[in-house]
Amino acid sequence: MNTWTEIYYISERIIQIVMLFVILKRRRRGTAMAWLLVVFSLPWLGLILYWMVGENKLPRQRIHKHAHLMRRLKQSLRHFVGQHETSDMPTAIDQTSQIAQRLAEMPIVGGNKVKLLAGAEAVVGSMLADIEIAAQHIHMIYYIYADDDNGQAVAEALMRAAARGVECRLMVDSVGSRPMLKHLAPRLRAAGVEVVEALPVGFFRRRAERLDLRNHRKLMVIDGQVGYVGSQNISNPGYGKRRLYLYDLTMRLEGPILLELQAVFSSDWQFETDELLEGPRFFQPPNNVGKVEVQALPSGPNYPTQNYQRMVISAIYMAKESLTLTTPYFIPDDSLVHALEIARLRGVRVDIIIPQRSDHFLVDAAARAYFEELLEAGVHIYLFRHGLLHAKTLTVDATFCLFGSGNFDIRSFTINFELSLCFYGADATRLIREQQMQYLAESDEIFLAHWQQRPLRQMLSQNMACLLSPLL
Repeated sequence: MNTWTEIYYISERIIQIVMLFVILKRRRRGTAMAWLLVVFSLPWLGLILYWMVGENKLPRQRIHKHAHLMRRLKQSLRHFVGQHETSDMPTAIDQTSQIAQRLAEMPIVGGNKVKLLAGAEAVVGSMLADIEIAAQHIHMIYYIYADDDNGQAVAEALMRAAARGVECRLMVDSVGSRPMLKHLAPRLRAAGVEVVEALPVGFFRRRAERLDLRNHRKLMVIDGQVGYVGSQNISNPGYGKRRLYLYDLTMRLEGPILLELQAVFSSDWQFETDELLEGPRFFQPPNNVGKVEVQALPSGPNYPTQNYQRMVISAIYMAKESLTLTTPYFIPDDSLVHALEIARLRGVRVDIIIPQRSDHFLVDAAARAYFEELLEAGVHIYLFRHGLLHAKTLTVDATFCLFGSGNFDIRSFTINFELSLCFYGADATRLIREQQMQYLAESDEIFLAHWQQRPLRQMLSQNMACLLSPLL
């Protein structure tokens, strides 16, 4: 054994020993085991990967900025909330709204009007109509803003708005919108639209600990009076993928909830630009325009706990009769699996609807590794036949719905910046429930006996992918 071989061998042992202490000290058990598997199999590659994407902590500067901003924005929200009381709610739902408020510091507000929009054509068409009549400002955050027909149509509308004096601020994710930032963003900036790159990727100049920490939110606020939240990005239905049509849902909102959506945008905008958007120009208490009670639930590493994951688990434990969830990517952590199994033990009907095929092979394989355990517990699993079901929804009984950008996977729970809405009461829940039933009618149910007969190689590949699920 020559000297260089000895040095390389010793370096691998040092990496393994050091990373054993680092990983076990900082990671949750499932994630720690996945990282240890990588590091002990390929020490140098594992070290590099861990340095790049191993920690989901934010720099203290961002955490402090977020906390400071929320304290300031609370004054606007507190002034408003007293004027818009919600109706009396059952104890379980009232407790759920209190949990959401403690997690994200956003109160439940009544007096809202909502409209559910299905598919890119309906969403973009509605957005274009609202942009054309914008008078003061347009604020947008999108993970994917594509340089395609729909992306260019929205861009043209934004440029026309900027030309008539509307303040247009657009934040797009560095990774999800990279082609747009290269080609379409310069045109928008030249026309007076402020375009900001969220979480720029770079080895030596990062505003986040890990390179794959992404802003996955989909949000638009127009004049503080109209908002859009959901799963739909600014893109054509296929998102540039051949033979893969995405089925998305977006909620158009009016009413007091716009204050909370504006606060979410303001927080993200301040971190990337150091510009604080506050005061009556942006936070004018809207009038009651409907009867829907809703609550914003932003989540991400800038919060001390996993807001979205905690809310999902809380909602499942609230279920008495039925719960239905739809998601393109289903990689549950242990607590989600246990919550679903306990719901079944309580007699709750549990329906999970996911795509027959998504755009991520490993994610599909990892998801299927959980099927047998859930099927044995009595959970009903359906595979949507017609493309990639991209809507992220959870309905509980006929009284509660969780809706937004977050998938039911570990990445959305722990890594990404997400934005969800908690809807309380029958009206909004019914809208989502009806759409879920349409998806279910276009899906095929998986049965335990048939699933257990799948080929051995398929089972092995799914179990191997499951080992890496905390890293996906």
